[in-house]
Amino acid sequence: MLVHVLLYDAGGDSEGIHSLELAGSTVVLMFENRDDAERYAGLLEAQDFPVPNIEAIDREEIEIFCRQAGYEARLVERGFVPTTDEERLLLAPPSANRDVSGWEDEPGGQSSPPVEQTDELEEFRRRLENLL
Repeated sequence: MLVHVLLYDAGGDSEGIHSLELAGSTVVLMFENRDDAERYAGLLEAQDFPVPNIEAIDREEIEIFCRQAGYEARLVERGFVPTTDEERLLLAPPSANRDVSGWEDEPGGQSSPPVEQTDELEEFRRRLENLL
């Protein structure tokens, strides 16, 4: 199953994936519906966040990446209706974001929190490129 994720500098040297900090965990959102991903990206842009690319990627590939990176992957299903404040963050970013103005200048050039540049990440990037 393909899901949609938000990537920064997709395919570039400073590629990063959008994530949230929820209850002490780093969460990567996977959108079932591309329109939901586009709306979320638009809300990020409205908050002066760097504009992400929306990429369709196999759900299993993202889940493997998240497990290896110590992240949690969460699927935002088509028609999802939040019932808690935390679930609302799956459809709309928090009103206060981390300062990401220098994300490209950080070690590894990653968005906050940083995604380590490792051999595993490079292998994952190659697999993603083969999918696209």
